[in-house]
Amino acid sequence: MREFTVKHIVAIGIGAAVFFILKRFVTIPTGVPNTDIATAYPFLALLGVIYGPIVAGLAGFIGHAVGDLTTYGAWWSWIIASGFIGVFFGLLAKQIPINAGIFGKKEIIKFLVGETIANLVAWVVIAPVGDILIYAEAPSKVFTQGIVAGLTNAVVTGVIGIILLKAYAQTKTKKGSLIKESD
Repeated sequence: MREFTVKHIVAIGIGAAVFFILKRFVTIPTGVPNTDIATAYPFLALLGVIYGPIVAGLAGFIGHAVGDLTTYGAWWSWIIASGFIGVFFGLLAKQIPINAGIFGKKEIIKFLVGETIANLVAWVVIAPVGDILIYAEAPSKVFTQGIVAGLTNAVVTGVIGIILLKAYAQTKTKKGSLIKESD
């Protein structure tokens, strides 16, 4: 990561707040207990690609923790998974030059592959294993929750994430796209 600035600290705070609001109030029930389709992860992907792994990791971790603490209490295995997924999304910044206004087919494919891997590792491995180790939860229950969360979050992050990243890229000026007019 480049130099860590006040802008990054502000991005963590705003990112955690937006993540909390989306995670807490803009979800769709899946029918599997305690497992919703979350709209917070496409936003976290945008934050990660723009600002990098530290900002997105902390925003995901803090936002999820605040969300849990304002409802049923901290569920650390899933909070840790949200932090991990933010870090992973941030690592995509090296592959996707979004701040240069570039988000074409090649970048979309990299994003879809990366976000799908991140969602599956976070929700099918990290969260369920954490549930078993920390809370002694039944493996069949937590792996079912994890698989549903991993698949639905991968789809939602892919669809909404592409829209967000494409829109953001269009606000940036591509290098060499401006030409000097002659008098």
